[in-house]
Amino acid sequence: MTMTEVAERGLVLLGCGKMGGAMLRGWLDGGLAAGAVHVIDPRPGDWLRGTGVHVNAALPESPAIVIVAVKPQMMGDALPTLKAHGNGPTLFVSIAAGTTIAACEAMLGAATPVVRAMPNTPAAIGKGITAIVGNGAAGAGHLDLAEALLRAVGQVVRLESEDQMDAVTGLSGSGPAYVFHMIECMAAAGVAQGLPPGLALHLARATVAGAGALAEAADETPAQLRENVTSPNGTTQAGLEVLMDEKSGLPPLMARTVAAATARSKALRDG
Repeated sequence: MTMTEVAERGLVLLGCGKMGGAMLRGWLDGGLAAGAVHVIDPRPGDWLRGTGVHVNAALPESPAIVIVAVKPQMMGDALPTLKAHGNGPTLFVSIAAGTTIAACEAMLGAATPVVRAMPNTPAAIGKGITAIVGNGAAGAGHLDLAEALLRAVGQVVRLESEDQMDAVTGLSGSGPAYVFHMIECMAAAGVAQGLPPGLALHLARATVAGAGALAEAADETPAQLRENVTSPNGTTQAGLEVLMDEKSGLPPLMARTVAAATARSKALRDG
């Protein structure tokens, strides 16, 4: 399945909140014709109507793809409305957190091509990373199409199995909140050492953003980058000796953090 088929058969976006809206802007900026997009949303914003896409109008008979971008608690009401498009050639991509492929198949039909995706919140500014995995009915072409569309909001990785999705949730899905809290803690630590709150927050925010950009752009591993800026007996080494303590430092704390989020993801999935 290709973008040409999307343009010809149409794309349905179910839910156009922050994530759905970010994807839509990316598709339109990337050249997808507005007339090929059909949005279903109970409270469409004025900006949406100005894009030229079809809003809450009659859907194509056999759309190429349906992107399900509603909140997980809304899936039970929203997805069955599209059951007529199940068990056919239409690909369904769900970004609803915690909603398994089996749950989608139960609502749409077991023969429905389904790709489950887990983006994270930086996708709202095109800086996200999304993990995807398909069911047995989703072939290579379906995964290629899902990846092409999801790249509108950042990077995409493919999982070997759906079982990995809970760990993805614990790491990258919940991960932005860990980083935000680290910024808070760094700023508070700066204030404790005598910096004004506004300056401390500015320094912490810019430091994390800059270090993240460097880690992503550099050829070296994060470990090598860390070593590059750590002079023997210098200030960075003094700080790292605290942060890297095997018992009380960041390694065991982060391991427990990601494990707790992963476990909660499994618990929510299993009900």
